[in-house]
Amino acid sequence: MTLTQKFSDFKAFLAHAWALTRPYFASEQKWQARAWLAAIIVLNLAMVYMSVLFNEWNKLFYDALQNKDATVFWAQLGRFTYLAFGFIIIAVYRFYLTQLLELRWRSWMTGHYLQRWLSNQAFYKLELARFASKPDAAGGEAGKNPDNPDQRIQEDINQFTTDTISLSMGLLNSVVTLASFVGILWGLSGGFAFKLGGSSFNIPGFMVWMAVLYSAAGSVLTHYIGRPLIKLNFVQQRLEADFRHHMVRVREYSESIALDRGEPVERGQLDSRFGRVLGNSLALIKAQKNVIWFTSFFGQAAVVFPFLVAAPRFFSGAIQLGELMQISSAFGQVQGALSWFVDSYSSLAGWRATTDRLTSFEASFQALAPANEELVATDSEALNSADLQLALPDGTLLLDQAHLSAQAGDRILLQGPSGAGKSTLFRALAGIWPYAHGHLQRPANSMFIPQRPYFPNGPLRDALAYPQNPTQFTGDDLRSALQRALLPGLAGRLDEVGAWSQTLSGGEQQRLAIARVLLKKPTWIFADEATSALDEASEHLVYKTLLAQVQSAQGAIISIAHKPSMAAFHSRQWTLEKLPDGSPARFTLRSSPLPAQAA
Repeated sequence: MTLTQKFSDFKAFLAHAWALTRPYFASEQKWQARAWLAAIIVLNLAMVYMSVLFNEWNKLFYDALQNKDATVFWAQLGRFTYLAFGFIIIAVYRFYLTQLLELRWRSWMTGHYLQRWLSNQAFYKLELARFASKPDAAGGEAGKNPDNPDQRIQEDINQFTTDTISLSMGLLNSVVTLASFVGILWGLSGGFAFKLGGSSFNIPGFMVWMAVLYSAAGSVLTHYIGRPLIKLNFVQQRLEADFRHHMVRVREYSESIALDRGEPVERGQLDSRFGRVLGNSLALIKAQKNVIWFTSFFGQAAVVFPFLVAAPRFFSGAIQLGELMQISSAFGQVQGALSWFVDSYSSLAGWRATTDRLTSFEASFQALAPANEELVATDSEALNSADLQLALPDGTLLLDQAHLSAQAGDRILLQGPSGAGKSTLFRALAGIWPYAHGHLQRPANSMFIPQRPYFPNGPLRDALAYPQNPTQFTGDDLRSALQRALLPGLAGRLDEVGAWSQTLSGGEQQRLAIARVLLKKPTWIFADEATSALDEASEHLVYKTLLAQVQSAQGAIISIAHKPSMAAFHSRQWTLEKLPDGSPARFTLRSSPLPAQAA
C-alpha cells in the first residue's frame, strides 16, 4: 500500500469515527453532553497546569536540598501539600465526570441502535442477508452483513465510547502538555555547541530536538511492530462472539440436544470455536509481547536519557541539581506528549477494530433501505396481487408474476413440495420478506401463526398476550383463550414465571400460540403448520374453533399443512407446482377448489 493510499485510508477511518461520534453530541441530549465534555476538557487542562506547577516545585525543592536550606525546604513541603490536595480533587472529578459521560453516551448509542435494529424487522433481515452471503477468504465478514449484532450493541458500543473519550482526552493532554512544557525545556536545555570541518555550530533548545527525534523514532518503530494488532483485535471480537453465541444456542435447544444425545457433537463444536479463540488470542498475545518489548525499553530509556544528555552541564557546574531535575521532568513531559502514539498504540488498535465493526454495522442498516421498498403493500379487506415476485436471499427466483386472490369467507390450504417456498410466501404476505417485489393488497387485521412460535420468558400471561401488554385483557379473557385452545391446565398458572419455550411440549406450544390468536380475535388468520404436533382429535377441535373465529369476524383463514385430514377444513387450495428447468422461476402458483366431499 502506497503512502497516499495509507493516508486516504486513515482519512476514511477518521470520517467513520466522526460519523459514529457526532450523532450523540447533536442529539436531544446535546447540551448536557457538551457541558460534560467541556467540564472534562477543563479538568484535563487543569491537570496539565498542575504538572507545570509540580515541575517548578521540583527546581525549588531540589535546590533547597542541595543548598541545605531548611527554610525553603519546609516551605516547599507545605506548598506540596496543597498542590497534591488540588491534584487529587481534580483527578477524582475528572474520573467521575468522564465515567458519567461514557455511561450516558453508551446509554444513548445503545438505545439508538436497539431502535434501528428492532425497527422494520431489521434484526430479521440482517440475519437473512448474513446467511445469504459468503465470508471472505480470511473468514471475515462478507460485504455489509455483520455477525453477532448483539455483541456490537452490548460490547462494541461500550468499548467505542470508552476508548473514544480516553484516547481523545489523552491526545488533548499530550498536545496541551507539549505546548506547556516545550518552552520550559527550550529555556532550560541551552544550546549544543560543536565544531565540524573547522566551523563552529550551536543548536539552540538541544533537549527539545532530542525529545522530538527520540519520540519520532519510537512512534515509527511502534507502528511497524504493532500493525498486526488491528486485524487481530477485530478477529478476536468476532471469534469471542461466535463462541458465546453457540453456547446460547446449546442452552436454547437443550432438550433437543439431550434427546439426540448430541453432547459430543456440541462439545466438538464448542471446542472448535474456542480453539479458534485461543489461536487468535495466542497470536494477539505474541503481537502485544513484541510491542511491549519495544515500549518497555523505550520507556525505561526515556528515564535516563535526559540525565545522560544534561549530565555534562551539571558536572561542569553550569546548572544545579534542582535545574537538572527540572530538565528531567520537563523532558519527560515533552517526550511523553510526543510519545502518545507509542504509549496508546494497543488502545488505538482496539479502538480501530471496534470502530470498523460499528461502521460495518451502520452500513448494514443503510444497505437494508432499498430492500424495504421493493414490495408495495397496502391495507385492504381482501388479499390480492397480480405481480408478486418471490426470491431467495441468494437471488434464486421462486415465484414470478404470481396471482393471489382471497376474499372474506375463504378457507384456503397452501400446499407444495418441501422447499417450494410456502413459508416464504407467508413471510412476504406478512411484509417481512425483503426479497419480494410487486404490489400487494392484504387484510389489515390479521395474525400469523409461525411454525416455531416465540414465547418470552416470564409470567405465562405475558407469553399469552405477547406482544401486547397483558393488562389490556381481563383474567377471564386469558383463561377463556387457554381453555378454548385445549389448555385448561394452564388456566390457573397465569402468574407463574417460566421459560415456556423449554418447559412446554411442542403440541402445548402450538396450542398456546393458537390461544394467543383466540385472545386477540383477528379477522384473518395465516397458519403455518400450526397444528402439526397435535393429534387428530385435538387438531379437529382447534381448527373448528379457529374457523368459528374467522367466520364470526367475517374474515378468512389460509393454512399451510401436509396432513391429508386438513383438507376437510378448507374449501380452496393453492398449490406450488415445480416448473421445468429453464423457466424464469422454480414454481408457479395454481388455485383450485377442493372436492366437495372434503370441504
